[in-house]
Amino acid sequence: MKRVTILGVSFSKLNMEETLNKLTNVVASDSNKPYHVITANPEIVVGADQDPDLKQITDQADLITPDGIGIVIASRWQGDPVAERVAGYDLLLNLLERGNELGWSFFFLGTSEEANQEATAIIHERYPNLIIAGRHHGFFKDKEAELIEQINEARPDVLVVALGAPRQEQWIFKQKENLHTKIAIGVGGSLDVIAGKVKRAPIFWQKLNLEWFYRLVMQPTRWKRQLALPKFAIKAYFEAKRK
Repeated sequence: MKRVTILGVSFSKLNMEETLNKLTNVVASDSNKPYHVITANPEIVVGADQDPDLKQITDQADLITPDGIGIVIASRWQGDPVAERVAGYDLLLNLLERGNELGWSFFFLGTSEEANQEATAIIHERYPNLIIAGRHHGFFKDKEAELIEQINEARPDVLVVALGAPRQEQWIFKQKENLHTKIAIGVGGSLDVIAGKVKRAPIFWQKLNLEWFYRLVMQPTRWKRQLALPKFAIKAYFEAKRK
């Protein structure tokens, strides 16, 4: 599989359809440990550049998709462009659609109890042929052993983890050897979007590659997180110039 490395993080160059086909093959395989998928944006890259533990997680991930226009632009600066943005929310919807076609089972972990329940109900309605093997909210600090047992009893094809980055990546990495699932993927706030608790940027903003700015306008408390964007741009630009 072709990859491009940006600030030490190795990104898949597969487009959305190729990524989906790759993951379909994983579900069809006899793998006995989770295939860890990270949908990484510039915040994750800057975090991995500064945090050795997060760097270890990205180094050992099975697939890292370019989630964020900043990743796409940085790959172009290097002269080795990714095919397209493969965002976590869009990839999740495609996985649900493919799972609906092939009868995959899913476990949905994360967000609040209310949002988790609402999201899974909507998913069940929209994708009636997939199996909802289980679900659990994201607050399980003192009940982690019970949660792992619940997931393993369900043995889902796809474990969807919506704990926010990088907590979801850290949790999957920590529990990888204990989980019985084919795929484990972090999807950030995607379940909140499906539940209608958070609105995704309108198509107009998405086409302008300003989804990040829309989120900042709608959630001003994100401003500290967004400081990673200029750091990423400067570092990625000068890295490309050195090559």
